[in-house]
Amino acid sequence: MLRPKRTLHIRPDPGGEVPKTAMVMAAGLGKRMRPLTATRPKPLVEVAGKPLIDHVFDRLRASGVERAVVNVHYLADALEAHLNNRVAGIDLVVSDERKRLMETGGGIVQARDLIGDAPFLVVNSDNLWVDGPSDAIRMLSAQWDDARMDALLLMVPLARANHHSGQGDFRLAPDGRILGRRQPGKLAPFVYTGVQILSPRVIADWPEGPFSTMLFWERAIAAGRAYGLVHQGLWFDVGTPAAVGKTEAMLADG
Repeated sequence: MLRPKRTLHIRPDPGGEVPKTAMVMAAGLGKRMRPLTATRPKPLVEVAGKPLIDHVFDRLRASGVERAVVNVHYLADALEAHLNNRVAGIDLVVSDERKRLMETGGGIVQARDLIGDAPFLVVNSDNLWVDGPSDAIRMLSAQWDDARMDALLLMVPLARANHHSGQGDFRLAPDGRILGRRQPGKLAPFVYTGVQILSPRVIADWPEGPFSTMLFWERAIAAGRAYGLVHQGLWFDVGTPAAVGKTEAMLADG
């Protein structure tokens, strides 16, 4: 059953400014990362000398994000303790999903009152990227146009999606508008990196219980208000134990 439509009082964003708030998705079970996640949550798996989530917070601080909402579920106590001890320079708020894992879309819905009424950044906590000529988050923020966008996803060409085993996610028009998802049996040229800016406008008419952010994306795509921006640096899909070593080797090679 869908929730009734709500009226949101959304503060417009002029574009160019980095969102003040980021939603850090950190509640997943990390099944593909086993056995490394048998005793720790996936965001605490170390790559190149530090936990994955620390890499994320390094990027958030560098880009000027002031506040982070982090959702927790699997081994939540360990993750919260780490965040409280290690995160500095950013106001930290926890969205507690201990009782029920809400998936990506449901996690955003549960945290909506913590996120606020302005466009916000969403970053997967198992994300690892290296900036190109420009800071990726700042570059994404510079392209945000609140008048014509509800979602702006940072993407990487499939050919540069290091250690990614999928067949791509999206097709893009020359102006960056997302044309649609990968069609069955075909490759899609771009992979979603786990970094995006969303407008609070997308948080509407959600189903009860857990669901994917794809619901919000599909609505934005249908309305012509979903766009993608191609990342100019390196990106790594660190989803398995084997990918950890491969990523560290590539980083060490520069």
